[in-house]
Amino acid sequence: MKRIILILFSSSFFSISIFSQQLNPAPDRGPDEGEGPFERLIIRGATVIDGTGAPPQGPKDIVIEGNKIVRIASVGTPKVPIEESGRPTGATKEIDAHGSYVLPGFINLHAHVGGAKKSPNAEYPYKLWMAHGITTIRGVPAANVNWTQSEKKRSAENKIVAPRIIAFHTLGSGEDWKGGPVYTPEKAREWVRWAAQKGVEGIKFFSQDPEVMAAAIDEAHKNKMGTVAHIAQSMVARVNALDAARMGLDNMTHFYGLFEALYKDDDVQDWPPDFIYNDEQYRFSQVAYQWDKIYPRGSEQWNALIDEFLALDFIIDPTMTAYLAGRDVMRERLAEWHEKYTLPSLHDFYYPSRVDHGSYFYDWTSWDEIAWKNFYKVWMSFLNDYKNAGGRVTVSDDASFIYNLWGFGYIEEMELQQEAGFHPLEVIRGATLYASQAIHEPKGKDIEFGIIRPGLLADLVIVDENPVQNLKVLYGTGFLRLNDETQKLERVGGVKYTIKDGIIYDAKQLLKDVENMVLQQKKERAESK
Repeated sequence: MKRIILILFSSSFFSISIFSQQLNPAPDRGPDEGEGPFERLIIRGATVIDGTGAPPQGPKDIVIEGNKIVRIASVGTPKVPIEESGRPTGATKEIDAHGSYVLPGFINLHAHVGGAKKSPNAEYPYKLWMAHGITTIRGVPAANVNWTQSEKKRSAENKIVAPRIIAFHTLGSGEDWKGGPVYTPEKAREWVRWAAQKGVEGIKFFSQDPEVMAAAIDEAHKNKMGTVAHIAQSMVARVNALDAARMGLDNMTHFYGLFEALYKDDDVQDWPPDFIYNDEQYRFSQVAYQWDKIYPRGSEQWNALIDEFLALDFIIDPTMTAYLAGRDVMRERLAEWHEKYTLPSLHDFYYPSRVDHGSYFYDWTSWDEIAWKNFYKVWMSFLNDYKNAGGRVTVSDDASFIYNLWGFGYIEEMELQQEAGFHPLEVIRGATLYASQAIHEPKGKDIEFGIIRPGLLADLVIVDENPVQNLKVLYGTGFLRLNDETQKLERVGGVKYTIKDGIIYDAKQLLKDVENMVLQQKKERAESK
C-alpha cells in the first residue's frame, strides 16, 4: 500500500527574502572535534532503547565497525555482575556505558538553518542539533538549493560537525532555476525534473493551485522524490489535508488543513471582516479560534478522517513546539536555555516585529492564549487517537522562530507528545524509526538508520539518565533534581555522546562551543557600543 505522510507543523512561510542574507557555511571539522570512525568500537554494558517501541533491554554490548553496527550482544542481567567471558573482544576503542542508555540518533523532519540575520554561521544550529542527539535533519528547505547541496555533501563526508542533511525545496525556488514562475502543471513538471537533476530529494508546496500541485506530486514520484506541503490559508479553501492526501501527497507540514477537513458548519474559516493574512498576529491568533468549529472527538466524521488517513498510511509530524509560545508566551520567552545558548542576533529576531516572520506578539492577550490552550487540547486528542488507531506520529522542531531554539525545541516536542498521551517509548519511536521511514519510503528504500540493528548506520545517542523515566534529561540544560544526601539541587542529564557515522561527539563540548559563540557575540556587541 502506498504510504502518505501527513506532517502537522507550525507555520513557517519561507519566501526568498528569508534566505537573501544567507548564513556562512559551517567551518571544516577540527582535529579535536569527534573521534573516529574506528576499526572496531564497542559500547559496553548499555541499556538499549532500540527505537522500535520495544522496552529498554540490557546490559548489551554494541559493536561498531567503521560507520556500521555489526553486532548487539546481551551480556548479562541487571544488578548481577557481568561475566567477561563471551563478551565481544578486539575493540580499538571502547565506551563504558554501564548504567547508561543508548538510543538511535534522533531525526528532525522539519529543519531550517535560518539566515545571517539570526546566526552568522551554520555551525551554530548544527551543533545545537547534534548536542541534542539529532543526527539527521530534513530541510524543508534548509536554505537555498546550491548552498544546501554543498552542506549536504560536506556533512555526508563528515567534513563538518553537522547532522546528515535530507534536502527538500519549495516548488519554483532555486537560484539556478531559469524557467520563471511555476503556475501551470507543465511548468511544475519541468521544475521537478530540474530539481531532481540538482540532487533535491523532495518538493515542498505552500500555496499552489490544485492542478499544479497534483502534476508536481506525480512528477516527483516518477523521480522517487518525496513531497511535503504547508497548506497555507491562501490555499486551504481549495485543498485541505484530506484533499492533498488523496492527490498522493507524501508529507504535509503543520496542522493547516487538518481542522479544515473536520469543519462542521463551514467550508472556509469564519474570518473576521477586517482580517488580513499579512498581519501575522491576526494570522496566527485566528488559527486557534477553530478549535470548537469542527466535528468533536469520537464523532463519525472524526473517526472517518482517522480511518482514511490510516488507509493512506499518513505519518503525522505535529511539531507542536513551534507554536508553544501561543499558549504561554512568557514561558517560552524566559526559557532557561536562552541566556546561555541563544545568540543576541536570534533574540533580536524573536522580538515582536511586523517584519520578522513569526515574531508576531504585538499585543498578545489572555484571550489568545486561552484559545491556543483549547486548540492544543483538540489537536493533541486527534494525534493520540490517530496513534492509538495505528497511525505513525513523528518528532520535529521547526526551530528559530517564535522563541523556539534549535535542539531544545525538539525535546520540548517530545514532552508535548507525552502530554498528548504518548508513552515515552512511543515518542522515541516517532523520533527514530517512524521518521526514518518518512525519509526512505518515498525513495522506495529500506531504512538505513533509525533503529539499533546490525547492518544499519551507527547513529546513536548516549545519555546517563533514563529518558523513559523523564524526557527532560535529554535537554542540553539537563534537569534539576534534589540530592537527598546533600539536600542540594544538582543538574543531571543532557546527552553525553552523539554518534554519527561511527564518529563520537562529546555533546556537552558541543554545547560549550555554542555557549562560547553566544559569549563572543555579546562581547562584540558590548565593544561596538
